Amino acid sequence: MKLAGKSIGFALTGSHCTYADVRPVIEQLVQMGTDVTCIVSGTVVSTSTRFAEADEWLAELATITGRPVIQSIVEAEPLGPSKRFDAVAIAPCTGNTLSRFANAMTDSPVLMAAKATLRNDRPVVIAISTNDGLGLNMQNLARLMATKNIFMVPFGQDDPVAKMNSLVARMNWIIPTIEQALEKKQIQPVLIEKYRDNAK
Repeated sequence: MKLAGKSIGFALTGSHCTYADVRPVIEQLVQMGTDVTCIVSGTVVSTSTRFAEADEWLAELATITGRPVIQSIVEAEPLGPSKRFDAVAIAPCTGNTLSRFANAMTDSPVLMAAKATLRNDRPVVIAISTNDGLGLNMQNLARLMATKNIFMVPFGQDDPVAKMNSLVARMNWIIPTIEQALEKKQIQPVLIEKYRDNAK
């Protein structure tokens, strides 16, 4: 499916180390003619790290998409009634957001956007980045994977020796996953050997 002309909400949560991987995806979506609006969690708004200053990162997202970044629950709430987005992608999706989403908690702009999208029978695409995907969060991951209209970007262990419970999505597969999700299909394979991506 072509994404030109589609309206996509691109939601980011606090896995700061993966921003460099999702930025090119946002740029590519815009270049494809997709109408992209970014939604961010409170952590993205308030936290500066060695990877990016919060204000600079927010300004960059607005520049790339040409649209204001949605930063509050109040700004995100109208997304449901307006049926604004054809799909929402949460990338990166931290374990914290994953667990709250799986337990129907709507306490951030990202979760409000996701809830609004499901309300409209439209797909939510999740690209996980969590240190406890095979730990306490595994039950939440399984719950979401079994939920209608939720689709996973292929993921795997990024470092099975040093961080055995850590799971990270292959961020360069976000766009193909969205394309399949808009047709109500889960891209395959879902489970990949992520740690081999950087192997020599």
